[in-house]
Amino acid sequence: MQRTLTLGLLVWVLALSARSTPAAHPSTQLGPPRAPVEGQAPAAGGPQFAADEKLVRPTDYREWVYLTSGLGMTYGPAQSASPAGNFDNVFVNRSSYAQFMNTGKWPDKTMFVLEIRSAEDHVSINNGGRTQGALLAIEAEVKDEARFPGGWAYFNFGGAPNLAATAAPLPTTASCYSCHKANTAVEQTFVQFYPTLMEVARRMGTVRADYDPTRKP
Repeated sequence: MQRTLTLGLLVWVLALSARSTPAAHPSTQLGPPRAPVEGQAPAAGGPQFAADEKLVRPTDYREWVYLTSGLGMTYGPAQSASPAGNFDNVFVNRSSYAQFMNTGKWPDKTMFVLEIRSAEDHVSINNGGRTQGALLAIEAEVKDEARFPGGWAYFNFGGAPNLAATAAPLPTTASCYSCHKANTAVEQTFVQFYPTLMEVARRMGTVRADYDPTRKP
């Protein structure tokens, strides 16, 4: 009789202990978190196209990677009529920037945005030089080897404040195609104007063999 009671008590204690100990679960296990599996998340910030195949103007491009600014540069399709010239700011989608930093090459679905702003003087306490002013225009360059002959295409969203929400690629007869093919340092991009990226391209050996920094159009 006493042995039966002892065994029953032992079984009850073991059952109570099992109920009070939580089972191991991936979401509650102690220790360092598992690293995410590479490649699970799609690349963000690349070009998006509407149903009519026009490029959608990204509204968040200022959250992309900023590459450089120029003042009064006239190699692009938008040229200034003012003596001081305009500012142009260049941005690229983040995933493409990351790959370029590792390889010195632009992956497919790379997108650049060229933002053109006025140059202003004597703004606030400034008594010399120029500062950036109002938005004037937005242009873009996209690498999509399946979509465009030659792999690259150029877009113009027009002028502010009436920027177009979408834009068709400029015709291949536009001057930007021949200018980029003849004068760019890496593929069809003006990496020579992006100092930190030009260093990467030189180190990776991806500067075009026919690039001549002394050549003028």
